[in-house]
Amino acid sequence: MSQGARDVSPTPESVDSLLAGLVEADRETLGLRLERWSDDLVAALRVLYPEQDVSAIALRLVERAVSAHTERSPELRRLDQRRLLRPDWLQQPEMFGYACYTERFAGDLRGLGGHLDHLRDLGVTYLHLMPLLLPRDGDNDGGYAVQDFRTVRPDLGDVDDLRSLASDLRAQGISLVLDLVLNHVAREHEWARRARAGESHYRDYFHVYPDRVMPDAYERTLPEVFPDFAPGNFTWDDELGGWAWTTFNEWQWDVNWSNPDVLVEYADIVLYLANVGVEVLRLDAIAFTWKRLGTNCQNQPEVHAVTQALRTVARIACPALAFKAEAIVGPRDLVQYLGQGEHAGRVSDIAYHNSLMVQVWSMLATGSTGLTKQALTALPPTPPSGTWICYVRCHDDIGWAIDDGDAAAAGLDGFAHRRFLSDWYAGDQPGSWAHGLVFQHNPATGDKRISGTAAALTGLSDAERRRDAGGVGLGLARLFLAHAVVSGWGGIPVVWSGDELGMPNDPHWAEEPGHEDDNRWAHRERIDWALAERRGDLGTTAGKVFQGLRHLAAVRRTLPQLHASAQTRVVLETDDGVLAVVRTHPSGSMVCVYNVTASWQTVPVRLFSDAGITHAHDALGGHPVFGDARGLASLSPYAAWWVVEAPVEVSRV
Repeated sequence: MSQGARDVSPTPESVDSLLAGLVEADRETLGLRLERWSDDLVAALRVLYPEQDVSAIALRLVERAVSAHTERSPELRRLDQRRLLRPDWLQQPEMFGYACYTERFAGDLRGLGGHLDHLRDLGVTYLHLMPLLLPRDGDNDGGYAVQDFRTVRPDLGDVDDLRSLASDLRAQGISLVLDLVLNHVAREHEWARRARAGESHYRDYFHVYPDRVMPDAYERTLPEVFPDFAPGNFTWDDELGGWAWTTFNEWQWDVNWSNPDVLVEYADIVLYLANVGVEVLRLDAIAFTWKRLGTNCQNQPEVHAVTQALRTVARIACPALAFKAEAIVGPRDLVQYLGQGEHAGRVSDIAYHNSLMVQVWSMLATGSTGLTKQALTALPPTPPSGTWICYVRCHDDIGWAIDDGDAAAAGLDGFAHRRFLSDWYAGDQPGSWAHGLVFQHNPATGDKRISGTAAALTGLSDAERRRDAGGVGLGLARLFLAHAVVSGWGGIPVVWSGDELGMPNDPHWAEEPGHEDDNRWAHRERIDWALAERRGDLGTTAGKVFQGLRHLAAVRRTLPQLHASAQTRVVLETDDGVLAVVRTHPSGSMVCVYNVTASWQTVPVRLFSDAGITHAHDALGGHPVFGDARGLASLSPYAAWWVVEAPVEVSRV
């Protein structure tokens, strides 16, 4: 440990006492990990708890890490070793993700295990199962109002089923990803129940105020997340005898991270889930965890110290575990969640590239890349160890996170463009092919978000209903282009369940109890297994979509240029209808070229030679790239090219 940390770190004697009863191999392993990670733990705790005994807090966390390591199975210990030998495992081009609700994919955990062939066929190596830990009864925000982090929903199975599934997935080369909600727990959670019962220890786990003085002071700068059905950020609770902070819903109580007992509790939960076999934890609502008067209480500096503390504990006990930040924030705040400054390499391993998702939809709606070039170029580079989660859409609605400064630089009004996108994808603009649903329209602010499957938003599902072959062709092309952009960006592309089959919005979404006021359930459809069984039939739309995405995963796997650490540069000089991205890697360069319009476009072939590509070859299409007499290559409507140096075995005429 450094001299600066030694005075507040656990004493050598206390650490020796913790390790004394272990076998020699474990003593050596844990001793080395503590030597490596103790300074980072202490640094985070100093930021979070400057007025408290940091040494005592650190010792409590180290005790739990040591205990969790001793309970870790031999299989998971081997996984730890493999991950330590390949620390860039999440950055590899073979990473290809899939996300689903267990019950909507296969009924329960055992049923999911029976459909691994579907995932293997698609090329999946990363499986995110949406909330499956025990939620409160009734409305539970899609499972994000958790009542017990150590219990699986009974309708899905139990912890042994989850442990068995994790092992089966691991044997197939698929990493299990689960959610851990950091900002809040259900009102029915044990901590909240004991707080309501009058236990002061647990009351301090929450932000509780006896009157409206402080809530009103905070509300002056707090936005409303769900203005339609959960206005305000505080809820009076008779049993508690106070106002509880409830950012999302009145039955989701924000926890108080300024209390170190909360940190220790969550560290225990992290270690427990890692020992069940979870390989990636999605840190849900992480941006909201730290509260500061006079701010919007999002993206506060302490948020990253919280992550650093939890990650450090995991590195000591179970280094195979990775963290993913669920931070759907403005473009300028995104990169912080992968680590910048003092937190570089010490916080989340992966984060959602929300900005890329928004820009994909913006390009498709406008046929223009001006805003996208500006927005993506303006983002700071990711740290070498950081990796993006790239996606066309997810379980949530689409909010138009477009920076007003980026919009102005591209000659647009940010507010007007966000409104245009909402109207376009709701099908309310002339010429729109989209069939999304408006979610959470706030007339006071003009905020209007969109729900819908990828097929609905690209017009594919509507074209199929009308049996319009030409429409299907363009809808399919738009769908493939969108997935090609996110798959070719680097990081981990993730497909939302049903999109691999081109499934439309569920027309019966409102018929299920508790769903009638939340149209996001329209795009959380159940897998149609009769349709899925035809995933190899190119005579069906489902087969065309599945095989197209399968092809993306297969080609990605062969391209070292798609290692997430490769440098990425957006080319600014292309025509407005063309997005070009250059990826620089020691194995050679790659130029991704996308036509975002329904018309033919051109791109100068010198773009490829300038990148060092002598014999241009489109890896996606499997064909050479030639220019005409003017030195221009022609791109068909919605074309997607991944241009690399032609393989040696390919004839170079």
